[in-house]
Order: sequence, then structure tokens, then C-alpha cells
Amino acid sequence: MLHLSDKWGPILVSQPESGMGYWITSVFLRDGRKIDNVTIVGGIVTEVDGKPEIPFTEEDIVDIRVMNVPRRH
Repeated sequence: MLHLSDKWGPILVSQPESGMGYWITSVFLRDGRKIDNVTIVGGIVTEVDGKPEIPFTEEDIVDIRVMNVPRRH
């Protein structure tokens, strides 16, 4: 898991939740990579593409955008 600092809060809350209290996002990194299917719950990156390994640090992140995916039930 990766705990995000408070600076990402306004960016997340300005976008629609993917489900109750979580976002499925694309994370854009400083090196130009885009990582899809990043789950963020309560300011914590909990998984990437269904796996618990987080292949980046907060310092690597330049933007976070909610993906347009169907909501989970």
C-alpha cells in the first residue's frame, strides 16, 4: 500500500468516485508512464491492476485521473 499525502485529496474529490469511497484511476508518472487500474481508497493506493505491489512512489506521481470504468457492485 501507498499512503498519499493530503495534496492529492482535492484532485480526487473533484472527480467522481468509481464506487462507494474508492476511485479506479490512471496514475501519470514523472518518467512519462501511465499506470491504469490503480485503486485508491481513503487516500491509500491499495492495488494496481488487482495486485498489491505498487510500482511507483508518491514522488513519481504528476497526476491522477479517474478512469471511465463501470462501477463494481
